[in-house]
Amino acid sequence: MGKRVPARRRRRLYARALPLGLGLTALLVGGVAALAGRPESGPTAGAAAPGDEKPRSTAATTPPPSPAGSAEPSPGTPSRIPIPPDGPGTFTTARSAGSPVGSGGTLRRYKVQVEKGIDLSGREAAVEIETILAHPRGWTSDGRHSFQLVGSGPSDFEVKIATPGTVDRICGAAGLRTRGEVNCTVGRTVVVNLKRWVLGSDQFDGPVTEYRALIINHEVGHRIGRGHVTCGGAGKPAPAMMQQIKGLRGCHANAWPYAEDGTYITGPAVP
Repeated sequence: MGKRVPARRRRRLYARALPLGLGLTALLVGGVAALAGRPESGPTAGAAAPGDEKPRSTAATTPPPSPAGSAEPSPGTPSRIPIPPDGPGTFTTARSAGSPVGSGGTLRRYKVQVEKGIDLSGREAAVEIETILAHPRGWTSDGRHSFQLVGSGPSDFEVKIATPGTVDRICGAAGLRTRGEVNCTVGRTVVVNLKRWVLGSDQFDGPVTEYRALIINHEVGHRIGRGHVTCGGAGKPAPAMMQQIKGLRGCHANAWPYAEDGTYITGPAVP
């Protein structure tokens, strides 16, 4: 059980980490997109590639696989690091660790892993993900969830950043077709496609850091049992648990589970 970090302290953590995230953003500039996934438990289905079907989970502790799609970035979107089409499928764990953020419920420890051969700093990615989960508008806002970045020892889930080919193999082993383009969640592993992490998508109107926040918030939302919802009304922010890649349905793109005033952003459940 983690000690809850006050909102003011979490804001300071976010402020301290923001320059690092912005530095990475300057290298990895692009459009941004919404993601889709699968809940940790329950019958709600995630968004698969067309023609795919995903098996349902029978255990709350092992979520069923969930691909999360995003559209192609605008033509000519620049990238300062190469995006290899494939990689060895082996990963290096970021040797970064942090204090628990949030309080209540179960403390979930997580690792950040980057596929070998990718020119991406695992430490910087880990700090960016830690910053997202510590954000005052993130999942810790309700006082019932806590997270801790660890670099070694036991963990409850992993966030893997991988080449498109490796994503296809990991997700394909669970019967999911990602076609080198999208992300997925398989069991306890969030699999982030390097192409999406670097280039983002034109479906999300905002900086690439916000796109990455949507990736993490949506997938971790499934880890804590949140299912898919749709737009709550025209002109409102799209819920983080909405499959925004399928269209915003009158909402505007949004990466965060909670509004500035602490209100949970949601909408009608998706069957």
